[in-house]
Amino acid sequence: MILKASQRGGGQDLAAHLMRMDDNEHLSVHELRGFASDNLRDAFREVEAISQGTKCRQYLFSLSLSPPADARVPVEDFEAAIERIEERLGLEGQPRAVVFHEKKADAMRTACGAASTPTP
Repeated sequence: MILKASQRGGGQDLAAHLMRMDDNEHLSVHELRGFASDNLRDAFREVEAISQGTKCRQYLFSLSLSPPADARVPVEDFEAAIERIEERLGLEGQPRAVVFHEKKADAMRTACGAASTPTP
């Protein structure tokens, strides 16, 4: 499995990218945890608003998990991987969004969580 992670700002750009139906064959918001909002754009707006009060510029931790093209990985395995990564990085209990999407039959799972530490 290929993991790609970054700390970033630009939550609205990320939400737009993740929700692009013209670029994804299949798409679902699997989980929104710790947000008052029930959709990805508004959830990321919440985190952005909080970041403005803390002067945090890179307020999201973005993680993409990409299995090999021929692998069929159950959702439970992605969930377990996300949990382990959160534990290792000290992000347990932080708000998070998990989006599942497939591009050209290649499954890619993207998990995005709010970074709790301001980064000037």
